[in-house]
This record gives sequence, structure tokens and C-alpha cells, in this order.
Amino acid sequence: MLLRDAQGQPIAIRREDYAAPAYWIDTVDLTFDLDPAKTRVLNRMQMRRNPEAPVQPLRLDGDELNLARVLVNGQGASFRMEGDQLVIDGLPDSFELEIFTTCCPIKNTKLMGLFVSEDTFFTQCEAEGFRRITYFLDRPDVMASYTVTLRAAKAAYPVLLSNGNLVEQGELPEGRHFAKWVDPFKKPSYLFALVAGKLVAREQRIKARSGKEHLLQVYVRAGDLDKTEHAMNSLINSVLWDEARFGLPLDLDRFMIVATSDFNMGAMENKGLNIFNTKYVLANQATATDADYSNIESVVGHEYFHNWSGDRVTCRDWFQLSLKEGLTVFRDQEFSQDLCADASARAVKRIEDVRVLRTAQFPEDAGPMAHPVRPDSYIEISNFYTVTIYEKGAEVVRMMQTLVGRKGFEKGITLYFERHDGQAVTCDDFAQAIADANPESELARLLPQFKRWYSQAGTPRLAAHGVYDAQNRSYTLSVVQSCPPTPGQPTKEPFVIPVNIGLLDASGRELPLQLEGESDLTRGTRTLVLSRAGEQITFVGLDAEPVPSILRGFSAPVILDFEYTDAQLLTLLANDPDPFNRWEAGQRLGLRAALNGIAALATDTTPVLNDAYIDAMRSVLRNPQLDAAFKELVLTLPSETYIAEQLDVVDPQRVHLVREAMRAQLATALFADWQWAYEENHDTGAYSPDPTSSGRRALAGMALNFLCLAARSSGDVVWPGKTLQRFKDAGNMTDRFNALNALVASGHTLAAQALARFHAIFKDEALVIDKWFSLQAGAPDRGGDILPLVKQLMKHPDFSLKNPNRARSVIFSYCSANPGAFHRPDAAGYVFWSERVIELDAINPQVAARLARALDRWSKLAEPYRSAAREAIARVAAKPDLSKDTHEVVTRALAGN
Repeated sequence: MLLRDAQGQPIAIRREDYAAPAYWIDTVDLTFDLDPAKTRVLNRMQMRRNPEAPVQPLRLDGDELNLARVLVNGQGASFRMEGDQLVIDGLPDSFELEIFTTCCPIKNTKLMGLFVSEDTFFTQCEAEGFRRITYFLDRPDVMASYTVTLRAAKAAYPVLLSNGNLVEQGELPEGRHFAKWVDPFKKPSYLFALVAGKLVAREQRIKARSGKEHLLQVYVRAGDLDKTEHAMNSLINSVLWDEARFGLPLDLDRFMIVATSDFNMGAMENKGLNIFNTKYVLANQATATDADYSNIESVVGHEYFHNWSGDRVTCRDWFQLSLKEGLTVFRDQEFSQDLCADASARAVKRIEDVRVLRTAQFPEDAGPMAHPVRPDSYIEISNFYTVTIYEKGAEVVRMMQTLVGRKGFEKGITLYFERHDGQAVTCDDFAQAIADANPESELARLLPQFKRWYSQAGTPRLAAHGVYDAQNRSYTLSVVQSCPPTPGQPTKEPFVIPVNIGLLDASGRELPLQLEGESDLTRGTRTLVLSRAGEQITFVGLDAEPVPSILRGFSAPVILDFEYTDAQLLTLLANDPDPFNRWEAGQRLGLRAALNGIAALATDTTPVLNDAYIDAMRSVLRNPQLDAAFKELVLTLPSETYIAEQLDVVDPQRVHLVREAMRAQLATALFADWQWAYEENHDTGAYSPDPTSSGRRALAGMALNFLCLAARSSGDVVWPGKTLQRFKDAGNMTDRFNALNALVASGHTLAAQALARFHAIFKDEALVIDKWFSLQAGAPDRGGDILPLVKQLMKHPDFSLKNPNRARSVIFSYCSANPGAFHRPDAAGYVFWSERVIELDAINPQVAARLARALDRWSKLAEPYRSAAREAIARVAAKPDLSKDTHEVVTRALAGN
């Protein structure tokens, strides 16, 4: 039920108001007669009063349902409606409740609850979608045993799936059939799922360590079966890894994945019946890039790992969302790293994860939607499926592992599941289990303070300063931590921050570490645990001032302020044995150049990068000891979004101009080196998405991009011509798309024919056409040319606003991922954004609310952008009947000025 105040504004739900439900549901028996226009749902529940809660009426959640019948113990019962809630008074202590409702899945454009996509029924119940299927106690702490019977026309819906195990199936009159499913595990309503339609499956039987056999199935449309091998292999690897790493076996006879093209999210971990966006299932070398293969592996792993961290143990309330999501992101990150054959590939994965955190989560922590990893309140819970809950939550779990060690963490996970299997619990319960399994650890010693990571929003800053004392041969590092105010939290207490550190000499050699007062030397990296507002750490036995390598492996989600000299950064870039800090040194140098260029009012012809930086990048590119994937990461400049976050006042066009000047300078200054890099890496043999081959393709693609960019200023026709030929001849999507991207990103005239050819080849491949749209909407803006193109793309016959993937490919690629094009001096980008948010809100509020967040950081903008952006947000906020999803985002944005 959406609570509203006297003015009709939505009222926030608060964590502090949590109360256990007044009733429990023990069993749920659901019968569906599936019909796109009118699905009938019979819901029989065995219920009992919660003796620990005050006596009160039963209140069941519902949304857009047609109620036909309510029976208590087989007899008609009086009831009333209060808003969307069904209220029943005077119930006995235990009873059977029967509710009969109908709904219209074909008209469900919100894609929450039961909906139809391409003549197939699907469900999405997290967070509060089950109430769109039947009246229910739709909250995660109500866990029940489910039996589900599906009935439908056999010709139209030959496959009938639900959670758990298939126990019965058969024929019915008039060409109909049925399937009965029983889930042996209790679950909350958000994990319910059903699928019905014309689908085919790739099947694989595997044997667990216990000797038990399991059936794995990946269901797709008939024409997509050839694109499911990688998803199946990823699922098999996930099952094997979770049992080997954490001792968590597959607990069902069968495990199913089903793909749909209409889905608000990436995937959903419904018990035993995961429903996926096709984007994270379908792949073959002709249609999917290396990045797609990597994402599929990660997301398949993520959803499978939820089988324990989310399904077997779930969250007590939605404020505890990171209990399952932060932990499971950490587990899928560890899974992907463990599958990497060498240390370099592991490092690349870690850098990629940190880059997402810093470019997406750090801005969220600094904006109007900032919230703790465990939020204190929300109006619409769908708005809190965020990078803070997921990625920052994963970093909190990673810090726990750092503080107790890898083996200690595995002991903690074992204790957590032993204690809480079959329960709905809290973030505190998880942290307590990890600490209790490691009683001598720093986590156990500092646990109450460590849990501030769950309760305090914002990104902590570490201001560090080093002083070398030649007389005492010592180096003292002073560190002060702080955290800026966030909405509702003006002051912050100190965090527990594990800082991995090493020291190098001026030539780049790693130095042994000895702390003042200690007799032993430490080789390599040392973990310092900071817990006070200010601390000093002194290293002794040093013959010269060292170069500190601080926050190795990005050991905590913080911003490090340390005044490195260029010479120190160049030393770290060339020599640091920690790959993350080696990459970070290059990023700091690039960021420093960008900020200097912005401050100096550089033009597009002014050199922004100095010779030392250019030489360092050349050395990285030519270094035979470095992995190609790592080189590609080092040579990627900080993004416009990341650069903007370092500024107090942002002129988006200046940021765009300077970064484009930096790209152009890298292209021309390293022209011969890019040619060499392309020739060395463009031939990777038979296609394989392994890290080494993927890295070489990425570096070759980067080289083509810079060679085409250099041709823009030089007038060279050779490399654009070679790029077009590469596009035509490519034997896999990665090489083909890299070539197409090089032509589009450089604004070359050959791009038009390549784009036309690409569309002609792949016009029947929806996910590939998403790439085609996204590439154009996200292309570098030259003279304001992208917005008119985006408007044209929305008129293309292949564009549909109702399909979330297609909407994201055009509108989000422009508004959320192309700041140089979106932030126009004439405010036309903001007008376009406001129109699309309002248009989407009427169709799919979840997608609209995500788009609304494109202007989260409007208050940092320089004029005239700032006033124009605020006006656009206010225009959306003033719209009558705005969904609570979008309302929450835009009102918080306006309040954040």
C-alpha cells in the first residue's frame, strides 16, 4: 500500500519502523489458468497468527487485481479494501484462506508481476511484483512452501515451468494441459516464478561431489539455441566453483535458466528458475563481443550464487537488500577472478570492477540519491537497486575478507549458513557470523565500528602525507580520514579502513617494510587497519625517501588524496608490482593533465599531455612483459564523468573538449606505436573469449580507434580504409564491432556505409541491433550532431520504447553515457530527457526512474547548464500522477541543491 500524507505526497517507509508480520503463511497452493487477456489465479494459503505480534486485522497487498472471491476455511468472509490492500477482520488463530483473482498480463507494460513477452508468459516479483499476481503478505520475511499448478493451451504454451521440482503433468480437455511444481524449500514471495510458452532447452546433466545427479537447462526461443553454449558452461562452472570454494552444493534436482527480451533488470534469481534478460544468456562469436561473454559468465554466476546467498538465506526486509546483493556481487567477482588463469587477468578484472565503482557509485555517494549500504528509508524500493547496494556492498564484504583472511572468510560463510539456513536475516547477522568465526581478527575487535560501513553514506576520503627523516632513516605516513555530509547525515564517525601498502625506492625496487617498534621485516604488501580520525605510521630502516604505494588492490572504497609528484607517479607506473596501483598511477597522471587543461582554458589544438606522459604511455604499449588487456586499461584515459567528479563546478563542454584533445594528442604522438600494436595483436587465431585473446583484441581495437582518429586530422586514407576492410572481413563480433566503433568514434565518412552494412547483416538479431543503436547515440559529439541523430533513431522501425533494452540502447546511451552530447548549451538535451522520462513513466516506471537519475549531479554544473537542468527536473516533478518511482528520484534531486 502506498502511504500518502495530507497533501497526497508519498510517505517514506523507515527501517526503524520494522515490525514482524501479524500473520505467517505456512503453505501456498497456486493454480493458474493462463490467458494473455484474463489469467485466473486461485490462491489457497494455510495461515496462522503470529503470537508475538499485537492482535490486528490481516492486511494483504495487491496491485491492479480483479478480486472475485474470498473464503476463510471454505466459507464466505467479509472483507474491505483500504487503498490497494485487502483487509480481513476477526480471523481465528489458524485458518485456510482462499482468494480468487484475475489479471491481464498482455497489458502489463511495467514488466512487474505476470506479463507477456513475444507470446510467452514470464514473471518478475522482486521486489514487490507478487502482489500484482495475487493478494499476499508481499514482504521478504514471510517464507512459505509453494505448490504451483499451471494450466494452459498446449499448442500455444507447450512448456510450463515454475520453481522447484516437476511432480506431475498431463493432458486436459479442449487441447489444454497442466504441470504441477513443488518447491522443497520455503521462500519469500519475491522468489516465485513461472514461465509458459514455446521454448527449447539446452540440457546438461552433472554429478555433484556427493554423487547426486542434477539436470541443468537453459530455455530460449527456437532460433537462439545455438547461442546458449557459453551460458551453460558458465552455469556448470558456477555450480562447481561454489561447491569447491565455499562448500555450497546445488540443492535441487534441476536448475533452469530462461531468457526473455523484455526485462527491466539483468536477471532474477527465482529459486531454481532464474529468468534472464537475453543480453546475459545469448552469445556466439558472430553476435556477441568479448565483453558480452564476460558479462554472461558474471551474471550467470551471480544469479546461481544467489541460490544460497539470497534464496536459502534471504533478507528480513528490503533495507537489508545488500545482505544478498553485496555478498553475491562479491562472490561473482571472486568467481570471475578465480577462473582467470594468471595474476594479470585477475588484476584486469579487479581494475574493471573498481572502475565501475568509481565512475558510477562514487558520484551516487556524492549526489542527492546518496544512501547507506543499508538504507534508512525509501518511498519506492525499486530505486534502491543501486551501485551502492551492489558494488559498494561488495566492497564492504571484500574488506571483511581482507580483515579475516581468505580462509577465515570461508569459515565465516560456513558459520553464516549453519546459523541462518532457511531464515530471513539482517546485515548485522552476516557481519556477526564472519567475526564470530574469526574471534582473534581485527574485524571481531572492531566490529561495532566496522558496521558504520552499513549505516553511513558517502565516500570516505583519506588525506595522506609522507615525511622522510634522513637522520633516523624513517618515513612517517600521516593519514586523516573524513567523510562529507550526505542527505540526512550531516556528520560522520570514523570508519574502519584496511589500507594495503608497499614502499618502492626511486628506481622502482620494492623495499622491505618494518614498522617502528617491530623487529621483523615484512616483504611485499602490508595491511594497515585505520580506525581513528587521524593516525601516523612510521616505517624504519630506510636509506632514502621511498615512493609509497598506498591502497594496493583498492583495499577499501575510499578516495585517496596524496600529493604524488609526477616523478613518483611515473616510478609507480613503470615499476609497481601491484597492478592496480600501476594502473592508478597512469590514471592520476592523465587526470592531472585533464584538470590542468580545463583550468588553463585549453583549446582543441592545445597540447594537454606532456612529453613524459606520452613517453610513459609508449613504454607501457611497447612493454613485452605486460598483458595486452592491462595495456588497454592503462592507455584508456579517465572518462568525462570521472573527470567531472573531481571538479567543484563542471562545464561539461570544457571537459569534453579537453578529453577529446587528449585523445587526439595520443593518436598522433603515438601513431607509429599504434600501428605496431595493431599489427602485433590483430590476429588472435580461432575465436576464443579467454582473457589473453580478449585482451589482444581489445588492444587491437584501441589501436584502430586511435589510428582512425589520427587520420581525421592528417587526412590519411589508408587506416580508415584498412578499418573498413577489417569490419567487412572480421570473423567475430568483437573485431567487427571494434572496427565499426573506430570509424564512428572518429567521425569518418566511411562510418555511414559500415553502419548500413552492419544493420543489413544483423537486422534479425535484436541484441546486435541494440549495439548498433547504442554506438550511434553514444558517439562523440561534434557541433551538436548527436541529439538530432538520436531523435532520428527513435523514429527507426526497429525502435520500441516499450522494450527496456531498446530504450536503454538509444535514450540511456545518450542521456546517461554521453555527457559531451547531452549537456548542450541550448538545453535541448535536458528538454529531450524530461520528455522521455515523462513518456516512459506512463509505460514502465522502473525504467523511467533509472533515466531520471541522469541529472543526479545537476547542482555541480556551471551556468547556463545548472539552471536549465533544474528547470527540466522541475518540469518532470510537476507532472500530475507521476509514479512513486520517478517522483522519489526527481524530488530528491531538487532537494539536493
